[in-house]
Amino acid sequence: MPISFHKMHANGDDFIVVDARNTISPVTSELARRMGDRHLGIGFNQVAVLLDCEDADARLVFWNADGSPLDVCGSATRGAADRLMREANRTSVTLRTNRGLLTCERTSAERISVAMGQPLFGWSEIPLAREMDTTVLPLAGAPAACSMGNPHCTFFVDDLSAIDIATLGPTLETNPLFPLKTNVHFVQIIDRQHIRLRIWERGGGIPLGSGSCCCGAAVNGIRRGLLDNSVEVECDGGSVTVQWDGRGSVVLSGPVVSVFSGSLADGLLCD
Repeated sequence: MPISFHKMHANGDDFIVVDARNTISPVTSELARRMGDRHLGIGFNQVAVLLDCEDADARLVFWNADGSPLDVCGSATRGAADRLMREANRTSVTLRTNRGLLTCERTSAERISVAMGQPLFGWSEIPLAREMDTTVLPLAGAPAACSMGNPHCTFFVDDLSAIDIATLGPTLETNPLFPLKTNVHFVQIIDRQHIRLRIWERGGGIPLGSGSCCCGAAVNGIRRGLLDNSVEVECDGGSVTVQWDGRGSVVLSGPVVSVFSGSLADGLLCD
């Protein structure tokens, strides 16, 4: 059976949405890897699969471009929500992910917000390899760590342009301190309501943006007392807004754009 998809992006953080409602998901780890190849496939950072759900408008399952699974993706969640809201002519939907139930709302023509749930700070929740203070990790640069359903490690630096992310990123991602690997952030604080962020994404390399990484970076800055509760997060591809009151759910808001729709060629589905 042909597999249809919709290519979208959020400030250059690109993903595809596969609608598998009323059927069994056709996406496996191997197929996600093939589709994610930017030379031989479609090319994306993540794929989000829409599935039927009894207690929400749909359930979302995510894969990275390397075929590894992940529990949540802020950009692809907003993209899937945008499609569902347009389909139903509504301004809000609820989606179930491995992170739990996420409420999404349309706040303007192209801007979607999603309540990403409460951040987790316990060493075993992130997880880390052993018990420690997650506000200041025992690594050079003293980063902070949290989980937004996936692990995040945030370094606060004076000059982003001086950071060799392509070299440092993969080394930090696979540091033994992170048994499930980690997303790595490098943050330059512009002021208490504005940061510049560059990312090494677990299983993905250097993206133009990442919704969950924007949340993790802002949350770690707020925990450190460096940022206010509402932060503009400026990535290479554009800006989003992250709000967190220090107690409840983290709210991510930003644009999503549809690029094109298509169907997978038979050759991509076969060995």
